Amino acid sequence: MSLMSNEAVQPYQRIVQDVRDKIRSGLWTAGTKLPSTRELAEEYGVAAGTVQRALTELRTAGLIYSHQGRGSFITDTATETNEDSTARALRALEEQVADLSARLEKIEKGRGG
Repeated sequence: MSLMSNEAVQPYQRIVQDVRDKIRSGLWTAGTKLPSTRELAEEYGVAAGTVQRALTELRTAGLIYSHQGRGSFITDTATETNEDSTARALRALEEQVADLSARLEKIEKGRGG
């Protein structure tokens, strides 16, 4: 097996990444129904088994849940963790801005600003 095929992203991983991106971007929210296995297989040009593997991965990650005969849906927690990380990032940025503002104020006072 060559290095290239080893490093290449598996087709099922591409689907997993895509679903993660759709959740992260807010395109798919809690309760959103995923396309059927057949639709996903057609969309990505892969076998149904590949889609199944991706769905299993997403279920294990807690991003989707499946109902026999009804399909797969985005979990509540998938979008919650997304918001949490965004809120955390914003808080960190706010702290940095406050810190920089305080430093700038000190510098300007020192100069008799």
